[in-house]
Parts: sequence; structure tokens; C-alpha cells
Amino acid sequence: MVSEPYAVCVYCSASVDDPRALELAARVGTEIGRRGWHLVSGGGNVSMMGAVAHAARAAGAKTIGVIPKKLVHREVADTDADELIVTDSMRERKQIMDDRADAFLTLPGGIGTLEELFETWTGAYLGVHEKPVVVLDPQDHYAGLFAWVGELRKRGYAGPEALEKVLVTADFEAAFAALRPSF
Repeated sequence: MVSEPYAVCVYCSASVDDPRALELAARVGTEIGRRGWHLVSGGGNVSMMGAVAHAARAAGAKTIGVIPKKLVHREVADTDADELIVTDSMRERKQIMDDRADAFLTLPGGIGTLEELFETWTGAYLGVHEKPVVVLDPQDHYAGLFAWVGELRKRGYAGPEALEKVLVTADFEAAFAALRPSF
């Protein structure tokens, strides 16, 4: 029996040009390749999404990009991906990304990235999957969001069980350790 290498789905911006964010994305891609893992991404070739894919490939990772038809030109489809899957819808895109990933890593991003994070986090909380959900946030991009989530906890809208299903960290090594917990 041949098993596929471990695959990490990275959620991140496809629009920002902040050099620190692009550097973080490239570092993440390089580390995925260094570990011999596969990258599952949104299939774009721009901004952080492109930086993580380029760096992963340069470090030897197989890259699987999943992009809806409507975004092929907007996010400039990553035609260099080892496997580029073009879907009919965003829902189909997310399902394929979920199915192909063994873990989820969220980097800085906007509302699309947040939507992906919340869906995978909620899936972990509800027992839909048992895959690690990690947010790597070295520049406090999500500080306000998680302060608000803390308020939800205080008010009884989010229990400790839900909060235990996501690791938010500024530490690169801690994030990667959480992505592949020892079995």
C-alpha cells in the first residue's frame, strides 16, 4: 500500500502586496517542501497565494491548486501547479481542498480567508474532521478577531471546546509542530 505524503492546505491573501506577508508565505511554502509535504492552495498565482506555491515548489513540494472558473483570471491561475483543479463553484473548491488536506494553516488574509478558517474550525469543533487547524499570526493580523472570540467565550457563545480546536500562534515552529501532531 502506497500512502500519499502529508498535505497542508494554506489559506491566505490573494490580493495583498505587503512584503512581510509575502515573506511569511514564502517561508511557509519553503518549510512545507523541506518537510516533504504537499501544498493544497486556492490555485492562484498572485500575492501570498502565489508566494507560498512558488516557494513550496522550489523546495520540492507537490502543489495542488484548486480554483473556481470565475477566479482563473482574477487570481491568475497557478498554471505551474503540479495539479490544477478548476471547479464550477467556490463550494466545490472548498470541498476539494478539505478532502485533499490533512491539516489547515491560515496566514494573513481578508474575508475569503476568514470564511475558509471559520469553516474548517467549525468542522473540527463539530467533529466533521479531526484535522489540525492552525493560525500563524506573527504580525497580530488577527489580534482583534481573537479578542472578539474571547468576548464570545466570556458571554457564553463559544465554549472552551470550540476554542481548543484552533491554535493561534505567532511562533513559526509551534505552528508547524501543531500541523503534524505525533500519532
